[in-house]
Amino acid sequence: MIKEIKNNHLYWDGCDTVELAENYGTPLYVISQTAIENECRALQKDFIKKYDNVHVAYASKAFNNLAMLKIIEKEGLGIDVVSGGELYTAIQAQFPAEHIEFNGNNKSDEELAIAIDYGVGRIIVDGSQELDRIGEICRKKEKKANILFRITPEVDVATHQFISTGQKDSKFGLPLDEEFLFPILQQAITMPEVDFYGIHFHIGSQLFDNTTHLKAAKVALELAVRIKEKFDYEIKELNYGGGFGVRYTQDDQRQSYAYFLDPLMALTEDFCEKNGLKRPAIAIEPGRSIVAEAGITLHTIGSIKTLPHIRKYAAIDGGMTDNVRPGLYQAIYTGMVANKADQPLEETVTISGKACESTDILMKDLQVPLIASGDIFTTFTTGAYGYAMANNYNKLAIPAVVLVNKGQADIIVKRQTYAQIIQNERIPDSLK
Repeated sequence: MIKEIKNNHLYWDGCDTVELAENYGTPLYVISQTAIENECRALQKDFIKKYDNVHVAYASKAFNNLAMLKIIEKEGLGIDVVSGGELYTAIQAQFPAEHIEFNGNNKSDEELAIAIDYGVGRIIVDGSQELDRIGEICRKKEKKANILFRITPEVDVATHQFISTGQKDSKFGLPLDEEFLFPILQQAITMPEVDFYGIHFHIGSQLFDNTTHLKAAKVALELAVRIKEKFDYEIKELNYGGGFGVRYTQDDQRQSYAYFLDPLMALTEDFCEKNGLKRPAIAIEPGRSIVAEAGITLHTIGSIKTLPHIRKYAAIDGGMTDNVRPGLYQAIYTGMVANKADQPLEETVTISGKACESTDILMKDLQVPLIASGDIFTTFTTGAYGYAMANNYNKLAIPAVVLVNKGQADIIVKRQTYAQIIQNERIPDSLK
């Protein structure tokens, strides 16, 4: 069990969170290795070992660091990266190049060159200009790149508009208009510098209904038929993206991987059989679902302010700098007082951050025990996009990250120092 209550304290993967706060300071990200491994093994069971010619690429934007990539490699998954920095981290972790996919809508020439030199397994192409640049780089280096094209399947999804990516008006992917798309595909098929593997889509994040994945898959499969008809070319791979929803609150009803993947595979195999297609390799790119619920964040309660007949605020020693999602797109979280885990809930408070922004509110109207300055507050489900989106607004330091595993705790990211925050700043001679 990852979450336990013992001696009035919250334990996470066998570690006392109050002791973690004392030993490592707050704010502090705490990540359960056991929980990550459990998700990876569920994907092995429900997908990799269940179907032939499939693979999983962890969408590392959710939580990318050396230790996490080592866990993913150990569990037999590949990774998806979207920047030179994420790719550099993978290279430093010695992640196998053939199991890396390079995504992103605006890759620089430098990033593409690094990817081609390292020999990444796939480059997900997001536009016609990118294809030309890949060709030019490959010619100069006398190398060949495996590519997929990201399309926008034009399906509407039930999620926040800021994390919806499959609609026609999106900065991601290529539209399906044949007069636009087909010349690019033809170019790729005939280019000696690339091997055109297939089609990729990602329709959005935090999804609980499989119908939109199925609609998008049908669009991609129909495109595969049109490519075969028009160019006498059978694609080798379809990448169905990720976006599987996780549990942030009790209202979120998380679905199993099989709920999404079994119908997707049934649709794919049935469609290919009926249309005379050899079933291509199938890839998926889950990110949030692998790491989100593995993570918590610990803060120390500081100032407490009561506005009579209005609200009681309890301020934490972090906020939107270590969890920007509530301010960015109204993400809802839940939490508890870690050092009063067994005590009755006696009051309603709003947990606020310390940044100079009115939107720096972590949770509104949360039921907690009688709260006091110095209490340790825990926010659940912050493994994805907590550390990944951390920032230095107000020159607040980025927290440390601790990996916990059956009672063992290890620092995997050191806490940023004030000196590190300003290490790249310079005073010109004219101001000295």
